[in-house]
Amino acid sequence: MIDAAGLRVMRAIADEGSFTAAALSLGYSQPAISQMVRRLEARTGTTLVERVGRSVRLTEAGAVLARHAGPVLSALDAAEEEVAAIAGLRSGRVRLMAFPSASATLVPKALAMVKAEHPGVTITFSEAEPRESLAALRAGECDLAVAFVYEGTDLGRGEEDLDPFVTTPLLDDEVLLAVPHDHELAQAKNVDMAALKDETWIAGCPRCRGHLLQLASTAGYVPDIAYETEDYVAVMGLIAEGLGVAVIPDLILKTVHHEDVAALPMTPASRRHIVAVTTPDLQRVPAVKATLDALVASAQASNSKPSKAKR
Repeated sequence: MIDAAGLRVMRAIADEGSFTAAALSLGYSQPAISQMVRRLEARTGTTLVERVGRSVRLTEAGAVLARHAGPVLSALDAAEEEVAAIAGLRSGRVRLMAFPSASATLVPKALAMVKAEHPGVTITFSEAEPRESLAALRAGECDLAVAFVYEGTDLGRGEEDLDPFVTTPLLDDEVLLAVPHDHELAQAKNVDMAALKDETWIAGCPRCRGHLLQLASTAGYVPDIAYETEDYVAVMGLIAEGLGVAVIPDLILKTVHHEDVAALPMTPASRRHIVAVTTPDLQRVPAVKATLDALVASAQASNSKPSKAKR
C-alpha cells in the first residue's frame, strides 16, 4: 500500500514545507509531487497533506508517515547495499556438504580458491553421505552438495526425487581392487572380479557396500563380507594385515594409502561419478556459483594427480 517513493515524498514535504521545495530537493516536478501525494492518499484512504495558502502542512496521518519514513528508508538503503554486496561477491554465504573422501580432497582446494578470490564470501561446511546431503538440500538446510553415484545406479537411488535439482559433473572416479602387498594377485595388471569369489571382503559405506554386492552378483557370487567400516584408514589397515580385500575409489587412495597395500584395476572396469548438486535458483546466486566453479577447478586439478597407492 505504501511504497518507498511515497515515503520519500512525505519526508521531503515535512522537511521543506511546500510541494515546490520538496520537488526541487527530490529532482521531481511539482505536478509529479502532487500526483504522488494524491496516489498515496488514495491508497491510505485518508488526507495526508493540508494546503494552507502557498504552503502545506502534514495532517496527523501524514506526520506519522513522515516520522516512519526515515527508519524505513534507511533500512531499505541498507538492504540494497547488502544485496549489491552479495551480487558483487563482496559478501555472501554458502552452506556446503560433501561425502568424506571429497571433504579430504576436492573440498579443501575449492574452499581455498573461494577464500583467495572472494574473501568476503563465507562458506560453512559439514560432512554427509549423499542421502543426507540431498535431503538437507531439499529441506533448505544446504545450498550445495557434493555427492556420488556408482555406474549403473541413479543418484537418488529411489530415495530422493531429483527433479528439483541440477547436477554438475566433477569427475569420474575409478574404483580399484585393494589387496595386501603379498597377495598372490598383488602384481597382476588387471584382476577379474570373478576370480575373487573366495576372498574375504571389507565393505565401506552403505552405497559402497551396495556397489560391492552388485559387482559380485554380476560375477556370479555373493561376497563374504567379514568387516564393515566407513573409515578408510581402518580399511587400509585391515587389508595390510591380510584380513581381507576391498574395492576402493581412486579418490580415496590419493589421500589414504598404505605401503603394504596394492591397488589394481578390475574387470569389468568400475567407476563412480562425482557431482555437485544444487537447485536452479541457488545456482544463480553469485556466491554459490563461485563455489561451484571452484569445485569444478579443484576436480580438474585432482583428476590430473595419480594416486599414491601401489599399482
